[in-house]
Amino acid sequence: MARNKYPEETLKQILSVSLNLFLTNGYEHTTLQDITGALGGLSRGAIYHHFKSKEDIMIAVLKQLYKDVEETLAAVRDDKQLSGLEKLRKIISVSLNHDPAQLEMMSTAPNLLKNPKILAAQLQSIIEDAVPIYIQPIVEEGILDGTIKTEFPKELSEMVMLLSNLWLSPMIFEASPEIMLRRCRFIQELLKGIGVDLLDEPTIRRYEEYYRLYSENH
Repeated sequence: MARNKYPEETLKQILSVSLNLFLTNGYEHTTLQDITGALGGLSRGAIYHHFKSKEDIMIAVLKQLYKDVEETLAAVRDDKQLSGLEKLRKIISVSLNHDPAQLEMMSTAPNLLKNPKILAAQLQSIIEDAVPIYIQPIVEEGILDGTIKTEFPKELSEMVMLLSNLWLSPMIFEASPEIMLRRCRFIQELLKGIGVDLLDEPTIRRYEEYYRLYSENH
């Protein structure tokens, strides 16, 4: 296959092929040589033109998969029919209702503690993008409408995102579904203690299901 004359098309090809390989072989068992081979005539130099490492490719693949989620989060944030607390609950629910491709990608993804570059990118995305764009505006709206009671909207927003995306992520802290369930119960109790009843039973069960899926693939 000759290199596409348009860089954006080449980028799409790299991400598409890499996603398929990650899903088929798992991240850890996919090499840059595998990606190059699957792209036919595309040289390794063409890949390095866009990405410095396999980790960079994985980060780009995950960002691409989350694009639709970000659109959904924006729609929840801007929904005039929901209170601030209802929006926050829905944000958590939406983050767990991944489409099949996202679920499969996450179930074959690497342990992020062993891939610090990917973990750092996720942390940066949470603090610099998700919190100020989606979560803190919702918390501040909840304060105004009386459904969320806190004097620390930024800190609450960061805590909720870090706990739900890091401590409850099997890609970072591998654990059995039973241990994950205890973590969810603890977070539920913790948040109720400050007046934010965020995790309901269906949400907790989705976390348990997600952990079970991840455990079955590792």
